Amino acid sequence: MNGDLSGRVALVTGGAHRLGAATARQLHAAGADVAIHYHTSQAEAEALAEELEAQGTGRARAFGCALEDTANLGPLVDSVAAALGGLDILVNNAARFYPTPLAEVSEAQWDDLMATNLKAPFFLAQSAFDHLRGRAGCVINLADVYAERPLAHHPVYSISKAGMTMLTRTLAKEMGPEVRVNAVAPGAALWPEAGLSEQDKELLLRHTALGRPSGPGPIAEAVHFLATADYITGQVLGIEGGRLLY
Repeated sequence: MNGDLSGRVALVTGGAHRLGAATARQLHAAGADVAIHYHTSQAEAEALAEELEAQGTGRARAFGCALEDTANLGPLVDSVAAALGGLDILVNNAARFYPTPLAEVSEAQWDDLMATNLKAPFFLAQSAFDHLRGRAGCVINLADVYAERPLAHHPVYSISKAGMTMLTRTLAKEMGPEVRVNAVAPGAALWPEAGLSEQDKELLLRHTALGRPSGPGPIAEAVHFLATADYITGQVLGIEGGRLLY
């Protein structure tokens, strides 16, 4: 990737580990100053910020916030902008994932998944709009292949990610022409820390044309591409290895 992000400021939610950390590293390597959001992973976020700062290609700071409380979102955005001199790129990466079998799912689980996976990205974008619009900024959401092909025993997660796809398209209309809004939809990228058996993993790979997980790199590269693609908006870029072919 050659898209230079020098002088740009990116906020990556859930940036302390997994896809979020890979994205923070990718954007920072391209020259961006990076705000690494965390909820409970303070030590990991601060260690990543120190690692990136030591590279000397841009600044990196860790910011803690519970995204499910919308009262926290405006102050988070304002703190990032004050500390790093503005905001150009919002990456809505943070998400919750766990099984919710139909016969067992509770209202509390519904509210929990929707709060982090859908409500928070919407209100973060709302809070960031004034910062982004003055800098020709962009929002990049992490959607999922399961927005289109629901994952068995995960109906609430799948619904929340379908909502993220429509959120992306809706915000692209509402925030244009000043701000671009796009999404990346991974397939088998990294296995979840809980919730999928070995049999489930084997089945998913058998129904993926490339037959293997992507790893975090291609997802981070796709975010980087969308951050620099100045005539793309309202799009969902599938990085799913042919999962939707089955």
